[in-house]
Amino acid sequence: MKIITLTLGPAFDMHCHADALVLDHENLVYMDQCQAGGKGVNISRALIHNGTPNLALLVLGKENADSFMGSLDADGVTYEGICVPGRIRENITIHTGAAETRISFPGFRVEQDVLARVEEKLLALADNDTVVTMTGRVAEGMAVTDVITMLRKIAAKGAKIVVDSRSFSLENLQDLKPWLIKPNQEEISAYLGREVSSLEQTVTEAKALHEAGIENVMISMGGDGALLVCGEGAYIAVPPQVAVRSTIGAGDSSIAGFLACPEEKPEARLRWAVAYGSAACMTEGTLPPDAEAVRTILPNIQVRKL
Repeated sequence: MKIITLTLGPAFDMHCHADALVLDHENLVYMDQCQAGGKGVNISRALIHNGTPNLALLVLGKENADSFMGSLDADGVTYEGICVPGRIRENITIHTGAAETRISFPGFRVEQDVLARVEEKLLALADNDTVVTMTGRVAEGMAVTDVITMLRKIAAKGAKIVVDSRSFSLENLQDLKPWLIKPNQEEISAYLGREVSSLEQTVTEAKALHEAGIENVMISMGGDGALLVCGEGAYIAVPPQVAVRSTIGAGDSSIAGFLACPEEKPEARLRWAVAYGSAACMTEGTLPPDAEAVRTILPNIQVRKL
């Protein structure tokens, strides 16, 4: 299976530490990590770090594209970039013990022809043995409806489409009917306009999304694991307790695990997804899941059919 990750709005992920963060005062922070990021990049990095080849397709702002590509090269990520005027945005996460504060800057804005260039590349690569992940935010200047139209064309070539993006509404997802979506409970609640917190509620809403035409609905539930609803039924996977250092990027890693699984059985895909996500939580910032940690966690995940 050929995997292509699409990142239309990448970012530099900067992680800093401070003893405390006080508003309206000068704060001294120490940066200990700066990586090329964006949800698609996180998926690609998790895959390549665990031995699964893939291609990252990105839109890059020319002003700081060289630094971004240098970071991708250092991580061994295979990529193709479409450069546009402007600057790749920065996300700064300030860690103060158990708390995290995130500061995000705006990035580049694109012209309408950029999406056509992305579409041309994807159509040339996609076939019925391809998975394309559309994750993260849509770049400023792009219409979500145009992105959906593009993804439909890719799906028409037989490719499987994965979506994990807050730029998409519930109606967009029901309209597109991706092969896989991976919201968390907070995102499901935002989609529906009501709180979804219990397992029973989560199963009910996931089944409704599956019945609306989404083949695989995987909902992450933090330390409680993840739920998968698909044609074979509903499954829940509960991981062992791990030493959590950062949850940032864990959801992206879980998508990587779902795709990297050597089996097509839903319970196996869910097990691999939770193993990758749990292993990612054991690393600092958005570092990819460690391969040895994944191997250790895998046999200790409890999967059962609901």
